[in-house]
Amino acid sequence: MRVLFFGTSSFAVPVLHALHEARPRHTVLGVVTQPDRPKGRGRQVQMSPVKELALALGYPVHQPERVRRKPFPETVRELAPDALVVVSFGQIIPQSLLDLPPHGGVNVHASLLPRWRGAAPIHHALIAGDTETGVATMQMEATLDTGPTFLVAHEPVRPDDTVGTLEPRLAVLGAPLLVETLDRLDAGTVTPTVQDEAGVTLAPPITREMGFLDPRSEDADALARRVRGVTPRPGAFVQIGDRLLKVLEARPEAGDGAAGTVAQIRKDGIVVATRSGFLLLTRVQPENKGAMPAADFARGARLEPGAWVVRPT
Repeated sequence: MRVLFFGTSSFAVPVLHALHEARPRHTVLGVVTQPDRPKGRGRQVQMSPVKELALALGYPVHQPERVRRKPFPETVRELAPDALVVVSFGQIIPQSLLDLPPHGGVNVHASLLPRWRGAAPIHHALIAGDTETGVATMQMEATLDTGPTFLVAHEPVRPDDTVGTLEPRLAVLGAPLLVETLDRLDAGTVTPTVQDEAGVTLAPPITREMGFLDPRSEDADALARRVRGVTPRPGAFVQIGDRLLKVLEARPEAGDGAAGTVAQIRKDGIVVATRSGFLLLTRVQPENKGAMPAADFARGARLEPGAWVVRPT
């Protein structure tokens, strides 16, 4: 197949690489990615991970501010792809573009659809405590993640998984799945399966506020899942006294205390009493400082049991 690849984040990189390796069965006509943006504290303009790979592989790169605006639709029409491959791109592809190729748009989505439709399926799977997730290839529609699925691959969620550890595994899982989907579409040996609406759950974008931990309103298990589900981005945060801390690692424990307070200071971390159970903070990052063991922070800050631990405002 002749494909036009749409992708931006690191999740899309293994898929583009797999397509490149699948030559000459499939030909990448070009790569569409988000415009270069300023990032980091220095606000230096950076290219996307997909653009870096595309340039290294020698593919033409297109960076429209909006894919629906002229002249980009005409560019797609002139390239005449057999399919659009879309992976973690960052813009809604309008139906007018999906209708141009014979096979429309084929998406790689990081969940077992119809569970976790939306922009942040990995985050929400971890926050919800899913023990299994995976990737699905899907026939794209103009509505968000509603199209019929082609193929799925399953992946267990490990007890210590974060977004930072689970996302790369799913990206690697999705790369050969996409190539197999194109192979079977080309051969006419795959049949799309309509999603079961009864199983739909939504995964809206993750905001910074979703990483704010409130030990008075959630139990220890839920808070530990939340930490894993927002790490490394956008991060989990608590405020102890007047200190804002980014929580990098935490685990639940049995225990009972005044919810929202420091219950114990131990050699292995700071024990926070929650609505039900204890949350042991083992690694934290204070404002304007590097990451450190929570016990070191407690010692340097002269933290005592009874200090209030609250959701940042």
